[in-house]
Amino acid sequence: MPQILENISLKPYNSFAIDVNARYFTEIETESDLKELFQNPLFSNQKRLIVGGGSNMLFTQDFDGLVVKMSIKGIESKNEGDQVLVTAGAGEVWNDFVNYCVANHFAGVENLSLIPGTVGASPIQNIGAYGVELKDVFESCIAFEIKSGQIKTFHFDDCQFGYRESVFKGAFKGQYIITKVTFRLSLKAVLNTSYGAIETELHHRGIENPGIADVSAAVAHIRVSKLPDPSTIGNAGSFFKNPVIEKYEFADVVAKHPDVVHYPTVDDKIKLAAGWLIEQCGWKGKKIGQTGTWKNQALVLVNHGHASGTEVYQLSEQIIDSVKSTFGVTLEREVNIL
Repeated sequence: MPQILENISLKPYNSFAIDVNARYFTEIETESDLKELFQNPLFSNQKRLIVGGGSNMLFTQDFDGLVVKMSIKGIESKNEGDQVLVTAGAGEVWNDFVNYCVANHFAGVENLSLIPGTVGASPIQNIGAYGVELKDVFESCIAFEIKSGQIKTFHFDDCQFGYRESVFKGAFKGQYIITKVTFRLSLKAVLNTSYGAIETELHHRGIENPGIADVSAAVAHIRVSKLPDPSTIGNAGSFFKNPVIEKYEFADVVAKHPDVVHYPTVDDKIKLAAGWLIEQCGWKGKKIGQTGTWKNQALVLVNHGHASGTEVYQLSEQIIDSVKSTFGVTLEREVNIL
């Protein structure tokens, strides 16, 4: 039976480094641990929160319930012709998983280098960066149903992936705990270097015929140059989603702001760059008390040391109001507020 601790600080378990307490806390290292925990009355009687790397949440208060830290490890691979199925435990650090794939010449996740968090959270959020999303390489995942204690397999069509969305954030929110994820990667790389500054960085490095390791290194360099390290300053990466609007809405925006940064989407809509919108409103690098936005990327909210979750949340409210009044666009938080 996994050990259940009481009144545990969650500061080490959230990348914002917000110092709140959990009434109960336990760590899961195997599926058997999870099945045993299911038999404990605390599991069914208490409010529950499942955490991986704690990189996509903002605590605004103590958690009066049971926090379950998913720490299931292990990576296995199985070749299928030119493709390879790679299965990783939910507790594997995402970037460690990416490095494993790159080292073994498994192509497909190199553009997702240095995204914070764990493997188990990746399908929930449909993480993405530099032109690649989790759904592009997702094969299936194994999940524990909280209500019944049964194990279920979710395939691609079951997950209803959208932009930073999945069925696990929608219809099945709070109903399943992901224990393993399987990815379909390739032994023959088809590189995606057109997004962002990847090609520019490769050119600076004098690389004309890049491999996946080169792309991974370029992405990592770009991210480090723009984003703060959670181990040195509390943050959750991008705090807001890039807003996706209809073309008629975009016509109103571009009429007033001809230089607005934007991208077409596959469903004939327009995606705006949230970081650019926020920066135009004067928020980049701004500090208010112990919180603020990052000096190199306005999309990232930070904890300068002793900020409360409420302070960070209030800052996000001010930014949302500012962008709405300036551009008529409503930003949506990517981070979960607790």
